[in-house]
Amino acid sequence: MTTTGLDPLQALTAAANERILFLDGAMGTMIQRHKLGEAEYRGERFADWQSDLKGNNDLLVLTQPDIIRDIHVAYLEAGSDIIETNTFNAQFISMADYGMEDLSYEINLVGAQLAREAADKVTAQTPDRPRFVAGAIGPTNRTASLSPDVNNPGFRNVTFEELVKAYSEQTRGLMDGGADAIMIETIFDTLNAKAAGYAVLETYEAMGRSLPLMISGTITDMSGRNLSGQTPEAFWYSMRHLRPFSIGLNCSFGAEHLRPAVAEIAALAECYVSAYPNAGLPNEMGEYDETPGQMAGKMESWAKDGLVNLVGGCCGSTPEHITALHTQMSKYSPRKLAKVERKMRLSGLEPFVHA
Repeated sequence: MTTTGLDPLQALTAAANERILFLDGAMGTMIQRHKLGEAEYRGERFADWQSDLKGNNDLLVLTQPDIIRDIHVAYLEAGSDIIETNTFNAQFISMADYGMEDLSYEINLVGAQLAREAADKVTAQTPDRPRFVAGAIGPTNRTASLSPDVNNPGFRNVTFEELVKAYSEQTRGLMDGGADAIMIETIFDTLNAKAAGYAVLETYEAMGRSLPLMISGTITDMSGRNLSGQTPEAFWYSMRHLRPFSIGLNCSFGAEHLRPAVAEIAALAECYVSAYPNAGLPNEMGEYDETPGQMAGKMESWAKDGLVNLVGGCCGSTPEHITALHTQMSKYSPRKLAKVERKMRLSGLEPFVHA
């Protein structure tokens, strides 16, 4: 139960029907501001670990919890209604890069607990505006649809069953840590997302309770498709059976280039629509130059035109970006859920709608 006394789905639905909800911005961008070295990533607990740990941002929930908690609070104070846990890569497939597969459940548990503490702290200050925790599940560093070997297109370095096992453990940790929702995000391969969705629903059944499921894909080039080749409409049809609380897009490009894909989903989705693009495109140094005012100025029309229910920022965005988005977009009403004619709607790389 949330601090409102409602279950998470009821509370989130009530809030989303009332106003546009604001997600947080980039966790990695904020971690980079601290300029942490190898020693800070290791902490005392992992001082003698056999491999380098710098860059394992998810591990910081164990070694630098105060930094992660403070980042959550900064986003909440900037205007975020929903913060994501620092668990993007915290499943045993990705953690194998550091030999830390056995820590996956603990990282998700503690990551959710830190976000929960921050959300409850800020909610206590403004009880009429509850804050929520979304347990973040990333795509892993492997793809189920494509071969990593150009000379062997039939080869796969991960199976559907392995993905389900990894995502199930991650979901259990996030739920045990107090997440209000599960966010499957930055989906570049729809088959990975299907494995994640299956794992989440299977975990809900095993644990005897369910949370709102949020889904967010990513577009990989200007053609408007994800890495496994689907258009936004086909992606929605592939995910629709999961009955998500929200569907949308994140990362990809800056707001200017992502809008057409978001609009395509907004016209069709019977659930809420989310969007949290990068702060523009990276420059030659890999940095993001779009200012809070520029990003908010481009995204204001999304709210004005009724395209979104949840908005935030991805790579390069900061609390200042969230404040600007909140200032520019909170005056608009949230998007109304689409009502589409009942037809058989299927998906391959392209959508197929039976006439």
